[in-house]
Amino acid sequence: MIGLLVTGRDAMTELAVEGDHERAVEALRRSYEAIPPGTPVRLAKRTSNLFRFREPSSAPGLDVSGFDRVLKVDPEAATAVVQGMTTYEDLVDATLPHGLMPMVVPQLKTITLGGAVTGLGIESTSFRNGLPHESVLEMQVITGAGEVVTATRDNEHADLFWGFPNSYGTLGYSLKLTIELERVKPYVRLRHLRFDDADQCAATLKELSETRVHEDDPVDFLDGTVFGPDEAYITVGTYQDKAPYVSDYTGQRIYYRSIQQRSIDYLTIRDYIWRWDTDWFWCSGAFGVQKPLIRRLWPDKSKRSDVYRRLVAYEKRFHFKARYDRWTGKPPREDVIQDIEVPVGRLPEFLDFFHDKVGMSPIWLCPLRAREQWPLYPLTSGETYVNVGFWGTVPLRPGQMPEHHNRLIERRVAALDGHKSLYSTAFYGREEFWRHYDGETYRRLKTTYDPETRLLDLYDKCVRGR
Repeated sequence: MIGLLVTGRDAMTELAVEGDHERAVEALRRSYEAIPPGTPVRLAKRTSNLFRFREPSSAPGLDVSGFDRVLKVDPEAATAVVQGMTTYEDLVDATLPHGLMPMVVPQLKTITLGGAVTGLGIESTSFRNGLPHESVLEMQVITGAGEVVTATRDNEHADLFWGFPNSYGTLGYSLKLTIELERVKPYVRLRHLRFDDADQCAATLKELSETRVHEDDPVDFLDGTVFGPDEAYITVGTYQDKAPYVSDYTGQRIYYRSIQQRSIDYLTIRDYIWRWDTDWFWCSGAFGVQKPLIRRLWPDKSKRSDVYRRLVAYEKRFHFKARYDRWTGKPPREDVIQDIEVPVGRLPEFLDFFHDKVGMSPIWLCPLRAREQWPLYPLTSGETYVNVGFWGTVPLRPGQMPEHHNRLIERRVAALDGHKSLYSTAFYGREEFWRHYDGETYRRLKTTYDPETRLLDLYDKCVRGR
């Protein structure tokens, strides 16, 4: 739930809200201290958007259920104070009534603000606003040492502020964050531009990312969808005060299919923000939800990414489909669920490789220009990258190892001067991993903020899956 929302109320109310937060912090600190030494410290969370599945742990988790509220929205300053376990769904619901939204809203409703800051996130404003952590002004963190500290760009904990993104909860957990917000309009006009080859598509993504203008209109949102080697679309979004109509893709109609069917479309700002969540991009098809009959029977309230993700978790635990495939003689399949970034000029090379060696579609494209340099995910600020997202399974031929395609992708991304997100499976050797993710800086931060290694090491968590 959103909980208490302070928007210009009296000072006594603000003090009460802050008091609630500080009591939650103190309770969490005591809970942290009660975990026996040598016991791994993990969060007790109801939802997850990671794709590193592991067996449920019998060890007690750290209860962070008291950190899921928007504490304050300041419409004049265009900022918000938000607890770390607040979902973007709740955060957007709190800010939109004031004509505001977070600078970058990751695509899925149950991603938390703290999760997006420590584990990265991206969306169609990233070509101008960077990644979610770049709009953080201040964060309160409980470190691996059990200390609660406040980190900003230039205070005594600035090293933690700059090193927190891409640390995936291995240095600490954010409890409260102050973030910048962006002013919005009620509607978004979409233009879906078709391209027949990757070179032209990449060149246009670069131009639009850097000029932020298309046919004399501002480019406020920018992403793309690839349906095959000769069919790609760039979607340009522009804020609008009014709309001649609005489309609804929360029920029977499917957003990603509309990209191929319409050249112009209009959505409310809220429906635009969550346009991908209803069908988990296009992955709802794996559950039959895109078939007309099943779609009519499937409740609209259950057309959500967290529902589909829970179904995947059940399959990973009990292997119903894998057993059925073996019984019917179908080849084993490899999960290929990744987001990678490559410089925009190398995008055609990556897409050619991907079509040839992996063959999965659709593919999501999202241009990105980092606003600053962040050591654990070292993108060059001011340079245009393209995030390429692909989520599904591909068949394995006889003799191929279970992670065949994922290893191919890792090698090709490295060869193209790219980077790979760590929310899913990774297969790097330890030395190679630390070359990509600045092991020297990480080890220094680990020594400072988690000297007894109560939290997992980043390599162990993201590659070894401990």
